[in-house]
Amino acid sequence: MSTDQGPADLLPPWRALLRGARQREGRAPGSGWLQLASVAHDGTPRVRTLVFRGWSPSGELELLTDARSEKPAELMHQPQVELCWLFRKAREQFRLRGAARLITPEQDPAALADHWRRLSPSGRSVWAWPDPGQLFSEAGPWPREVVDGEPVSPHLVLLRIHLSQVEQLDLKPHPHCRRCWQRQDHWRERRLNP
Repeated sequence: MSTDQGPADLLPPWRALLRGARQREGRAPGSGWLQLASVAHDGTPRVRTLVFRGWSPSGELELLTDARSEKPAELMHQPQVELCWLFRKAREQFRLRGAARLITPEQDPAALADHWRRLSPSGRSVWAWPDPGQLFSEAGPWPREVVDGEPVSPHLVLLRIHLSQVEQLDLKPHPHCRRCWQRQDHWRERRLNP
């Protein structure tokens, strides 16, 4: 798993721009948060905020989710998604479109174990809380931490997004710079009106 590394000649050209925006953002709160737009079973839209976890060896964008939430079932029904990643300090936005694939601990134990190890103890705790979306009960359990060495939660699911299109909107120049890349065009850059 990689956060941004890889041979430059193998990476799509937009990856360097995305990496640059991330670097300009620095450690700003929320700089790793993306909004995931998907479709529910009833055809209505859903938008959720998730945390960027890196790139798979094959270049898929990686996110984590809870198997007990509605998201995995919805993505199995309709895997097409769009992500919006706003970099406020860098004044850039990336919209990433593709298909989501769900990876469970049974399917790729090494990848899930790697992500589990890299989570902080407090970050792991949410997978030990009661089922997401159910009525709240103070009784919990609501652990604050899941310590290092604990086994991977069976509720941890890795989302890998196989990207088909990326758009960048750079708000710094006048006029703003909007670019688009599509996998089917071998990631050839097209300039669009902002």
